[in-house]
Amino acid sequence: MPLHDDDPVIAVATAPGQGGIGVVRISGGRDADGSAAALDWLVRAIVGRAPAPRHAHYGAFLDAAGQPIDRGIALLFAAPHSYTGEHVLELQAHGGPVLLRMLVARCLDIARAAGVPLRLAEPGEFTRRAFLNDKLDLAQAEAVADLISAQTEAAARGAAASLDGRFSADIHALVERLTNLRLLVEATLDFPEEEIDFLQASDALGQLARVEAELDALLARARHGALLRDGLRVVLAGVPNAGKSSLLNALAGAEVAIVTPVAGTTRDRVEQTLAIDGIPLVIVDTAGLRATEDAVEAIGIERSWAAIERADLVLHVHDLTTADVAENAVIAARFPAGVPVLRVFNKVDLAGAPTEPGAADAVFISARQGLGLDELRARVLAAVGVPQAQEGTITARSRHLEALRAAREHLAQARANVTGGDGVAGSHAPPLDDAHLDLFAEELRLAQEALASITGAFTADDLLGKIFSAFCIGK
Repeated sequence: MPLHDDDPVIAVATAPGQGGIGVVRISGGRDADGSAAALDWLVRAIVGRAPAPRHAHYGAFLDAAGQPIDRGIALLFAAPHSYTGEHVLELQAHGGPVLLRMLVARCLDIARAAGVPLRLAEPGEFTRRAFLNDKLDLAQAEAVADLISAQTEAAARGAAASLDGRFSADIHALVERLTNLRLLVEATLDFPEEEIDFLQASDALGQLARVEAELDALLARARHGALLRDGLRVVLAGVPNAGKSSLLNALAGAEVAIVTPVAGTTRDRVEQTLAIDGIPLVIVDTAGLRATEDAVEAIGIERSWAAIERADLVLHVHDLTTADVAENAVIAARFPAGVPVLRVFNKVDLAGAPTEPGAADAVFISARQGLGLDELRARVLAAVGVPQAQEGTITARSRHLEALRAAREHLAQARANVTGGDGVAGSHAPPLDDAHLDLFAEELRLAQEALASITGAFTADDLLGKIFSAFCIGK
């Protein structure tokens, strides 16, 4: 579908299923005189009159024979003062799926009779039109979907902050600083008799350092925001009967997994979603890892290793009451490189508390008695770099992180082009001729473009299509 399609579109804007209220939304058209005449044909046919923009009109929604389909509220928003920037009509009716389908069908029939190409909206099309009409930038548009799908209060607050423009404001500030830096370089190139004095007098490297520091801080916040949005996948691994299922039940606060004294009770993955300090976690209990001749158990163990490969964090559960050091060493040696591992020593209620302090990657608990679980929760978040303070929280996506990292790499390369890689201009630095200054300016430009792609200033149409197709219909 063309991204600049101006045909009016219609969809049910409320979630599928029964509810007290359901909303049918129509968007399309912009009149030069500021009126909403572009939707007048529809409003008069289904409502019987044209309500004043931004005034709620209560009355009947009429069928082709002039009989009420339902009674509800009609709200007309004239362009550009609407969610999409176009004329928008919202029909608030009772929330029955059949009734809402009848209203949509009636609107399509009215449009067909009037010769207007009204069609059903694609997923995310209302928000996409808001982006194309400069009502939202791309980061804010993505925050709409993140707010809808937020699984925790912290994630919802972060998405609301991004929708409010906090993330975008930080990006715009960095882009503005890079623009000023580029102007300094261009001025130096335009007045070669000044050589490097102009850049030095303007403290260009100092400005670059401040941009780098601000970008590092924003990248840290964005990583936290990505955790709020996507959550963590935490896998419980270890030998049979180490207490993995008991730990899952203790963290979940419910009997999610079956616990018995029989080794190998867990044959397949058991997953439970919960939250720690607002961070959503998927805790995955796995089959005990050991050599086995049991075909069914062997399949479960293969799935356990597959889950470990995809983990954001592995909790390697040890049983303090048994001497399974050799078996655990074999398991630990097979853990994939790059995946953080936290050793969890279980059953301190039976074996007693350790006499020596635990290592940085170890925590001692009793899953059955609930001992040490608060420390474990804190260590889980610390192991993946979640900051304690969550002020200025935003939500972020993987593409945002990639763009921020790319911008950071370009800034590092820009610095290397004028300092020789040691960060100090003039110390082992290459001659600052036009070629080096051109390279410096080019890296600044690439960093600027990477940042601007987050808000949509430099974004390909195919990426836009991919982003908005993931939205729900009606939003």
